[in-house]
Amino acid sequence: MIKLAIYGKGGIGKSTTVSNVAVELSRMGYKVMQIGCDPKADSTLSLRKDDKKIFTVLELIREKGNDFSLYDMVHEGESGVLCVEAGGPAPGVGCAGRGIIAALDKLKEKGAYDEYKPDVVLYDVLGDVVCGGFSMPMRAGYADKVYIITSGENMAIHAAANIAMAVEGFKSRGYAALGGLILNHRDVKNENEKVKELAEDFHTEIVGELTRSSTVWDAEELGKTVLSAFPESEMAEEYRRLARKLIEI
Repeated sequence: MIKLAIYGKGGIGKSTTVSNVAVELSRMGYKVMQIGCDPKADSTLSLRKDDKKIFTVLELIREKGNDFSLYDMVHEGESGVLCVEAGGPAPGVGCAGRGIIAALDKLKEKGAYDEYKPDVVLYDVLGDVVCGGFSMPMRAGYADKVYIITSGENMAIHAAANIAMAVEGFKSRGYAALGGLILNHRDVKNENEKVKELAEDFHTEIVGELTRSSTVWDAEELGKTVLSAFPESEMAEEYRRLARKLIEI
């Protein structure tokens, strides 16, 4: 089982990227599980059939305690991708990081990995703050590698550096290793140079690049992945290349 955690600041394109990669890997014949680790619970939105609402793991815990099944947590989406949303606490109450810990523990307790036997698990993780539960997917037994999505924007670079430092700090504990950076272009000044410098600072590489394209926004307006809405587009091919790269590394 290949387990990858995709981190980055909010709004950098994590969920869009992860969902398109998940669809491509599924179409390649892999059984894929995508786990959204963001309190907004919108990681799998473009994968859900007929825009179906799914209950997050934390919603199930709050409403039913432990009286729910694995099948209440895991839902099949586009191209057979298995969709899970950790969710977050009620607004103004509790800690989102603790929520991620509870959700991932519950998936393991209910036997999700043994039952579904996914070939690839993708964790979509908010990386503005890398503490507590937000570092959970990095821990031993969860992800094997961490990939960071960034642009050349200063806030994205800052967040990416913090995530990379967290991965570096956990190295001695046997946690996930840094697999590389994914450059999601915003076409800002000196973007390539800034992201390349960041990669060099952490002795890693840029494993993929995604063009700034209106095709992505058009697909989001339709509530679909690019691979579903515009399969012949250049953006679809970029996501396919990235998916193949991640699975090869």
